[in-house]
Amino acid sequence: AAAAAAAATHPHKRSDADFALWKPATDADRAAGAVWESPWGAGRPGWHIECSAMASSVFGEQLDLHGGGIDLRFPHHENELAQSEAAHQVTEWCPHWLHVGHLHMAGRKMAKSLKNFISVQAFLEEGGCPRAFRMFCLLHHYRAAVEWSPQQLQLARTVLQQLDGFV
Repeated sequence: AAAAAAAATHPHKRSDADFALWKPATDADRAAGAVWESPWGAGRPGWHIECSAMASSVFGEQLDLHGGGIDLRFPHHENELAQSEAAHQVTEWCPHWLHVGHLHMAGRKMAKSLKNFISVQAFLEEGGCPRAFRMFCLLHHYRAAVEWSPQQLQLARTVLQQLDGFV
């Protein structure tokens, strides 16, 4: 049943746990100049292998801590873990994982692709206070989705004022 479900979502999958180390070239890949010849045909590395390769290049064969958005937990981080343990022949590539909730704006995950974000530069130019932003973050659980709003930032400023007055 799992194989049938996987095949229904992608014809090359035999299992929901399957992931691609090498992706066949698409027209978009060709247009972007992101195609290389390989024994498996023209294509590009899968997203998961790109991250494993970059992490290994910078940090070596094992990591102490790896993190990302909670949406990357599966399949991305699980795939990254599987291929890195196989490539480096280690039983524990990374013992500690930190998955954080997303920052939301107007009820939607903040993302450049959705054009609903505020850059650090814009935040600072609009009078944003780095201490208030840090407090804004501290007021929420790290795995929780957090709604960004002027009211939430004002709450963080108020808490900071209270703390500053106490100390």
